Amino acid sequence: MTVTEETVPASHYDRIGGASSVKAAVELFYDKVLADPELAGYFDGVDMAGQRRHLALMLTVVLGGPNEYAGRGLAEAHQPLGITVGHYAKVGEYLMLTLTELGVPSDVLADVQTVLGQVQGQVVAAGNRSDA
Repeated sequence: MTVTEETVPASHYDRIGGASSVKAAVELFYDKVLADPELAGYFDGVDMAGQRRHLALMLTVVLGGPNEYAGRGLAEAHQPLGITVGHYAKVGEYLMLTLTELGVPSDVLADVQTVLGQVQGQVVAAGNRSDA
């Protein structure tokens, strides 16, 4: 091992197992979300293969992996859906539960939770925010 390899910490993405682990998380996550009658309607008519690909690319970026996401921004994609704070929180809970079930370390979970808090305003519809 070189000095550079020793001093550069592994990204969260690498620590959890890279692309295969992200893909497994996305699959399990959407199984949970789509089984929830309160949330499933948001995905009516959605190309779920494409949706899963998009989330995998976004989660990869959040975890410090390669940024290959070229889709719409969070606000552009989510604002027209009228997502409520409660539904956003539920989706976040499913993501955290999924990552926990897959054995993701607590520091990575904490960082993902922080990002969920940071992007909530881009996802929750303007008329559904508690600050609106």
